[in-house]
Amino acid sequence: MNGQPRLALGPVLYYWSKEELLAFYERIVDTPVEIVYIGETVCSKRNLMRGDDWLALAGRLARAGKEVVLCSLALLEAESELKRLRRFCANGDYLVEANDMGAVQLLKGHPFVAGHSVNIYNERTLGLLARLGLKRWVMPVELGGETLAEMQRGRPEGVETEVFAYGRLPLAYSARCFTARAHNLPKDDCQYRCLDYPDGLTLSAQDDTRFLALNGIQTQSAHTYSLLSELERMRELGVDVVRISPQANHTERVIGIFDRCLRGELAARDGEAQLEPLMPVGACNGYWHGAAGMEGRARDAALSLA
Repeated sequence: MNGQPRLALGPVLYYWSKEELLAFYERIVDTPVEIVYIGETVCSKRNLMRGDDWLALAGRLARAGKEVVLCSLALLEAESELKRLRRFCANGDYLVEANDMGAVQLLKGHPFVAGHSVNIYNERTLGLLARLGLKRWVMPVELGGETLAEMQRGRPEGVETEVFAYGRLPLAYSARCFTARAHNLPKDDCQYRCLDYPDGLTLSAQDDTRFLALNGIQTQSAHTYSLLSELERMRELGVDVVRISPQANHTERVIGIFDRCLRGELAARDGEAQLEPLMPVGACNGYWHGAAGMEGRARDAALSLA
């Protein structure tokens, strides 16, 4: 029997005020998540939280009993960004999530986490990074359960597997800021419009289908990815950590639902029903089943086993 996965809270992907962010993490202290990822991963212009602020927050969470992981940017473009990255990598107290290969190089020889944007698609890459110090890897969000099963069979000893199991999917990054462009603003004078969209700016197609969300330089799914009904399958595959990505509202309730399902106190069918109204648009899980990402494949079949 494999042990139950631990719950992790991923980094906040959106731009919230410093006061909102600190208040959010004060609430997280009282939740059952064991691992908390903090730091800016999307845009270096989101600097209401400075390096010292993030480290102070890390200390607060660590004293509350959380395992803290500092996160790096997924797309670095300036020396100032590299300077912050070097400081995080050399912090000496907390594990670091590398979100690009530049961070991997700086962390070489030390334990680190490889984020989903490092794009680990096969066992050879896992083996290479394990020799550099990889402790945990986050499966790329577009991979599915069958691919994960194959990679778990070849996973290096001592390396943990984490799966992004809830949240709007981070699909792509660009040097262009799409939120600024939506307001006819240049990236260098974006006026910090991301602050107006605490869950991203949802886009609709001409038929009114909501299919993407803009989050600065990051493009996300409009629908919320949920693998709540796949927790048992992940346990069978030996997944060590299940990641919940924060949203502007109801994150603590989402954590509670996942925790109760992991403990067997809540059936997957009932948990899915409770999650649905907490999502900005609705649910999807297509990637897990090898289908289009915005689909909700095989949910009924999975839930019937609960």
